[in-house]
Amino acid sequence: MTRPQHFGWFLARGFGPHGWGHDYLDWGYDWTRPDLYQQSARTLEQAGFDLLVIEDAPSLGSAETIDLRVRHAFGGPKHDPLLLAPYLFAATAHLGVVPTVNPAASLPYTAARQFATLQHLSAGRFGLNVVTDTGSARHFGTAEPLGHDAAYDRAEEWLGAVRSLWRSWDDGALIADPVSGRYADGTRMQPVSHRGEYYAFDGPLNAIPFPAGEPVIVSPGGSGRGLGFAGANSDVQLAISPLDEASIRSYRARIHDAAVARGRRPSDVTILFALQPVLVDSPEEADRIVAASRTPDDAALRRIAQRQSSDLETDLTALDLDAPLDVSVFADHVSHGSIRRLIGDHDETASLRTILAAHARAGRLRDGSGMVGTADEFADLIEELASWGNDGVLLWGDLHPVTVHRTLDRLVPILRRRGLLRDGYVDGGLRANLAAF
Repeated sequence: MTRPQHFGWFLARGFGPHGWGHDYLDWGYDWTRPDLYQQSARTLEQAGFDLLVIEDAPSLGSAETIDLRVRHAFGGPKHDPLLLAPYLFAATAHLGVVPTVNPAASLPYTAARQFATLQHLSAGRFGLNVVTDTGSARHFGTAEPLGHDAAYDRAEEWLGAVRSLWRSWDDGALIADPVSGRYADGTRMQPVSHRGEYYAFDGPLNAIPFPAGEPVIVSPGGSGRGLGFAGANSDVQLAISPLDEASIRSYRARIHDAAVARGRRPSDVTILFALQPVLVDSPEEADRIVAASRTPDDAALRRIAQRQSSDLETDLTALDLDAPLDVSVFADHVSHGSIRRLIGDHDETASLRTILAAHARAGRLRDGSGMVGTADEFADLIEELASWGNDGVLLWGDLHPVTVHRTLDRLVPILRRRGLLRDGYVDGGLRANLAAF
């Protein structure tokens, strides 16, 4: 029997100008209003998706790249996804909503209290996508950004501190008995006195325990330190990997080994591989798209460089297209995984033109060379991943009704007929649905 898969959607532009740069901008949605996101979230829930992860970056980056980040709305503006979450909960009944949070931006006590509130308001459907972006350090009272591994050290301390506050109410501390007139037992509350390398605070938290369990913790990250963080701390890992059996099994094994090393079970971490399919009506149309992508012109390469410059906080458009790419141009705080994704399989002699051209070229789903194909061909890939023990996938794109329907209209019925996609939810919120299969 086909193993069902968990499905998520990654809102890649964050709470930002959805539709910008696309024809469907003329649908006339106002990206600053909740209606756009609520309509799309209802569609994801009807489709049987487990969760919606909302990207965020609280900074516009360095002074040198701000114009690149905002000129085409690749890196900003972005409003706070945490404040969008209640509107999405109000529009849905089962979908998990997972805003991105940065430990540098919020002190543990404040964060624990806000997140506890959202977990209660959503009946257990709230999650946190914990990232270690350090480029925003200057916005939060830190003069210098932390290095890559130190940022993970801080994130691990922050998450442990938040959890200690969530757990500061022991079993039996909440009584809420009208007959006795007693609401809580203060002797069953832990004081919590945290004195760490990055944070110092006292508890306990003044928010009550969760009937549906703690918020689900999600994390990205492809570095060794990032995979270790996920194995030790995360309920869901957002994964990027070559889509061959050896790579998939190796990636999953590294996460599982990290989980076991921290006293957890492999099944405690749901691993979702991020995919961005281009679904078309026929194999012939897919072949035409792939053929047209083989010879990108300089304008196409410049558009890719602009987008990559935003993510990497490095102005690739100022570099010589025909010279080798020197990785020393990237600051220490830039994500190692993002740099690896840019360079791909190329060595240090590859020119920037060669690297960008590889990003421009599309491939076919049916032969494993890319993500262009029909809904049936994409379902074949999902089924193959499932046969290798995979937990699920995270689809990647704008959360615009046009984008969501373009991807899901033909795909959902096919996935359901193959037993790959849930056709209903269990009670208990996001954590319970992730554990349902």
